[in-house]
Amino acid sequence: MNDTDRSTERSTERAAPRKRADARRNEESLLDAAAAIFVSSGVEAPVRDIAARAGVGTGTIYRHFPTRADLIIAVYRYQVEACAEAGPVLLASSATPHAALGAWIDLFVDFLVTKHGLAAVLQPGNADFDRLHAYFLDRLVPVCARLLDAAAAAGEVYSDLNALGLMRGVGNLCIGADSDPRYDARRLVGLLIAGLRRPAVPPCCGGRDCVEHGGPAGRLAGPEQ
Repeated sequence: MNDTDRSTERSTERAAPRKRADARRNEESLLDAAAAIFVSSGVEAPVRDIAARAGVGTGTIYRHFPTRADLIIAVYRYQVEACAEAGPVLLASSATPHAALGAWIDLFVDFLVTKHGLAAVLQPGNADFDRLHAYFLDRLVPVCARLLDAAAAAGEVYSDLNALGLMRGVGNLCIGADSDPRYDARRLVGLLIAGLRRPAVPPCCGGRDCVEHGGPAGRLAGPEQ
């Protein structure tokens, strides 16, 4: 192999990662566009709307995702990963763990629109559906648990909260939100998350029951004479 051949080979090796990175960014752009359209218009939205938002032709969409089911599944997995990766970032950047939990639940609510749409494409019992559901649980339940644990450690929420139970509760509140504009699921979810907060403990109590603020000792002692 001469110097020219070696130089060409090195150039090809350098170009390959760039091409893969470009292809990944292009696919992510398509998935971002599809996710936004699914949230606003549902999973049956025309492919041309997705293509227009992404700034590409419909042929580009079909080259990447030959069927609507392929596209919905890809968006589903992409959003699961986005939710999973957002948890630690929000926990590090938010003012409090409870604020991080609330911001993460907002992302989860957006994701649920696609999740409900997936059920209309793949019926429970279908192998693809079952695999995606397991993937969803494996990736997101630990993230929610970490946020709850952090908020509990900070004294912001009760320590006996269950991540899977919370996520199911949020999911149930979101059922029908994509088909009835009169139903404000996000407001109800916000009330749910606000209701997780523990009442503030006055500084004098030091985290214990006290006479002045109606703890058991106070109730036993009764009013001062």
